[in-house]
Amino acid sequence: MASVPSLVSLCLLVLSHACSAQLEQVTSQHGWTRVRGEQRRGEGYSLDECQFSRLSAREPDRRLTSEAGVTDVWDENDDQFRCAGAAALRHTIEERGLLLPAYTNAPKLVYVDQGQGYHGAAIPGCAETFQSQEESQQQQDPRQGFRDQHQKIRKVREGDVIALPAGVADWFYNDAQTPLVLVQIMDTSNPANQLDNNFRQIQGQRGQFSGQGFQRGESQSQSRRGGSGGQEQRSGNIFQGFDEQFLAEAFNVDTDLARRMKNENDNRGVIVRVEDRLQFLTPEFSEEERSEYQRGRPANGVEETFCSARLKQNINDPSRADVYNPRAGRITSVNSHNLPILRSLRLSAQKGHLYQNAIMAPHWNMNAHSICYFTRGTGRVQIVDENGRSVFDGEVREGQILTAPHNFAVVKRAGGEGLEWVAFKTNDQAKISQLAGRVSSMRAFPEEVIANSFQVSREEARRLKFNRDEVTLFSPGSRSQYRA
Repeated sequence: MASVPSLVSLCLLVLSHACSAQLEQVTSQHGWTRVRGEQRRGEGYSLDECQFSRLSAREPDRRLTSEAGVTDVWDENDDQFRCAGAAALRHTIEERGLLLPAYTNAPKLVYVDQGQGYHGAAIPGCAETFQSQEESQQQQDPRQGFRDQHQKIRKVREGDVIALPAGVADWFYNDAQTPLVLVQIMDTSNPANQLDNNFRQIQGQRGQFSGQGFQRGESQSQSRRGGSGGQEQRSGNIFQGFDEQFLAEAFNVDTDLARRMKNENDNRGVIVRVEDRLQFLTPEFSEEERSEYQRGRPANGVEETFCSARLKQNINDPSRADVYNPRAGRITSVNSHNLPILRSLRLSAQKGHLYQNAIMAPHWNMNAHSICYFTRGTGRVQIVDENGRSVFDGEVREGQILTAPHNFAVVKRAGGEGLEWVAFKTNDQAKISQLAGRVSSMRAFPEEVIANSFQVSREEARRLKFNRDEVTLFSPGSRSQYRA
């Protein structure tokens, strides 16, 4: 592990001008931070303020209790979230729990960490393509025999990644007996967010949270200025600000129903319990379709329109692995190539699974921040900045988040139970450059360059270059025993 700073030094020694040019180009394109002291979009943060000296594996800072579940929230003012331009939260939905419809000011990726359920999204301008049979047959009097019609609903399961543009309202429902756990990352620095970099979630229905205060928007700004924090915060739904007469006229209903839309005395929180099982329209699977669903239906993107675009992709299926080493583990990625909607969101995700004591090659993220949520097991992670200084060297475990900033070098080693994680990346075609292994930058350099960079012999340079012949994931050896 001690060789990581030396490997970074080699990159900086040989590629310093190229790395600097790339950093300037990529950060400018993505609006994370501005070079040469310019301010970050929407905030008064300069580049110097995002020079990390120490990172930490973060657990949630606040827990919000609802009627049928809990929401765990990470502090978005922590440096690794603030400078990456991201926010994170985790919903745990109990049986018959409904995560109420809401939309956010930023694109988001949702990873289904546990359980199964249903997901619906209201794509603006798209038709309600799911219709009950009775309604479709009533041509003369649409009200006679009418039941319901709505936009497409998707079945979700463990390992799915769901991509949602900014401003699209969506909901989740848990129809199983086990909890449905959803981890969400919002890209608040994305160009789709035209306000400041605070995460905002707007509810169609929301009452009052029970638990420690959860502040957004102006409330967050007040807490940074020393305003009252830690108190229970009232979060009304979006209809509460409208006049009842306007609502009644807009929906063509009476004022009593318009008044009830405001849910002014609703204290259930954002996850409510459905008394009976939620009723909605879903197509019945044939055996062939059910088998395709389990395998994951292939698609080339040609058939997609905005209204019918695929919003999810499963990354837990071992048969979909992009990198596989039977002695070390597997890596599976979802990006704009296999989930085209990510091209407009400029986001991607990667699922990693390291077996006992295995190592993921030291590497750096070439064009993205990598926000890792650890889903299973334990391990050790080291992160090194551009000057060869260690900014993180410690254990990680299930439920923690750790951000690897753009261009910082990272190495992971699994513990005795193995290590699994999902990495949310702020580029739809995120790339890494490896420092060791068969497809590494070390392999690309002539032996003489390596020998002179490290002041070693040609034979020692040859060992550095060729001793590890695996790709990305390295099997454990005599030097790879994990130390707690």
